[in-house]
Amino acid sequence: MHPTNDRSVQKHRIDYDFIIVGAGAAGCVLADRLSADPRHQVLLLEAGMPDKKREIRIPAAFSKLFKTEYDWNYSAVPQTGLQGRESYWAKGRTLGGSTSINAMMYLRGVPADYDAWEALGNPGWGWQGVLPYFRRSERNSRGSDEFHGDSGSLHVEDLRDPNPLSRAFIQAAQAIGISHNPDFNGAQLDGVGWVQVTQHRGRRWSTADAFLRPAQRHSNLQVIMGAQCTRILTQNRRAVGIEYLREGTRHTVSATREIILSGGAIGSTQLLLLSGIGPAAQLRELGIEVVLDLPGVGQNLRDHVAVAVVMGSQQPVSMLNANSPLELLKYLLLRRGMLTSSVLEAAAFLRTQPDLVAPDLELQFAPVMFYNYGLTPPTAHGMTIGPTLIAPRSVGSMRLRSPNPLDYPIVDPQYLSDSEGHDLKVMIAGVRKAQEIFAANPMAPYRGNPILPDRLLESDRDLEEHIRSTADGWWHPVGMCRMGTDPLAVVDPTLRVRGIARLRVADASVMPTVPRCHTMAPTIMIGEKAADLILGQVSPAFKKHPDTHTVSSY
Repeated sequence: MHPTNDRSVQKHRIDYDFIIVGAGAAGCVLADRLSADPRHQVLLLEAGMPDKKREIRIPAAFSKLFKTEYDWNYSAVPQTGLQGRESYWAKGRTLGGSTSINAMMYLRGVPADYDAWEALGNPGWGWQGVLPYFRRSERNSRGSDEFHGDSGSLHVEDLRDPNPLSRAFIQAAQAIGISHNPDFNGAQLDGVGWVQVTQHRGRRWSTADAFLRPAQRHSNLQVIMGAQCTRILTQNRRAVGIEYLREGTRHTVSATREIILSGGAIGSTQLLLLSGIGPAAQLRELGIEVVLDLPGVGQNLRDHVAVAVVMGSQQPVSMLNANSPLELLKYLLLRRGMLTSSVLEAAAFLRTQPDLVAPDLELQFAPVMFYNYGLTPPTAHGMTIGPTLIAPRSVGSMRLRSPNPLDYPIVDPQYLSDSEGHDLKVMIAGVRKAQEIFAANPMAPYRGNPILPDRLLESDRDLEEHIRSTADGWWHPVGMCRMGTDPLAVVDPTLRVRGIARLRVADASVMPTVPRCHTMAPTIMIGEKAADLILGQVSPAFKKHPDTHTVSSY
């Protein structure tokens, strides 16, 4: 299985202190923080290519990157809850990871999300423990307050040229009784308003821009592109190095302090399994030598689900015009116009039941016909509301397809499969609310004919049919390496892999549950907090709970 004696293996002569696998949302943060001390030799391994493509810089062009060499182009197995359809999953394969190909929406969720993590046995991960790390990263154009920072590396700004259709959406939502929320990352999430984005002066600002490029001035940081990591090298249950493929040659590199997996929810989980760390029975079936029977690896997969409700526009103001010569000129000369749009410009967060602790439904708004993830170009002027399940109860899993590290794993999120039908009920409520917003008076000057669905849906049966036939995952998978202290936890609350010394995971896979938001901002936070944990700047909460350190330090 593992050709460790292959003569083509090239060994690096440098022993690094830290090896980081993956230059995504958390990996770029870690590269910056760990290399800030010149005494640390840091290696960052990234499977993708440099982020030089023009579409990465232009905010509205992100969907043109899907299913290209900048995208891992994963897919989930056919989903019973989606009428047997497969689900396409875009994940960034370049510097910045998915922060280089996403819609740039900067959202954190609610304090209850993180307090729930802490209640599940993860001291220090409650809201008061994570808020300082959100603030540390952020350079918010609105300034600093108790919720925001203005001196970090990550630019968070308001949209430069919001579309009039987005403004009508906000007004229509208010007309049907949804309160206005000026800041989704402030005192509460409930309400309707504009979404802030990770942009700077009309240009995407990925974690590669924010953290990695400044860090590359550090002579003690080395970045290797095109490095497909294939195995974690271990000795006596201690991580000592990484094996990777690059241009057909197998390489090995050593770490004297720690290896940190930041390859994303799929990538980090897959690498653990390929390395013999995971459910023993599954590994043996594939002929993989078991290093550690860790049954939780690959379990607890959670993801958001979204569906499109598309309405035509009577006025030619939608982003159908975004690729016109005039808009291109505006962007090139002034960094203005439709090409600065995140496409998903506004949102509303709602509670479908009054007794909920926080919203369970998001309505995303795009001033364009936006479905099939934008892979289907709009053919007419229109607008889209995307009801999104943000507190799902359905739980899935992933496992290896084969012992070949180049084979994609089997991913089964089990969308809309919870036994009580809760997730479907929330989605039905979401489509009803979208139709109600489109019918409100502020939409009247723009509202055309319904496109998807092609008529008003009233019965639960018709709504269910629309959802199951068109909904899809929203690319926020978490949980397959979740943190905790119970037998199915993969990492402890300090993000150390339980039972393997000198190995941590720091990305969305460690989240015990999916927060009520797009997962970019929480993953960046995890990178910030992981850096402090690695460098020994442990919070008081951890000092009170020494028993959570289940694996010895280096």
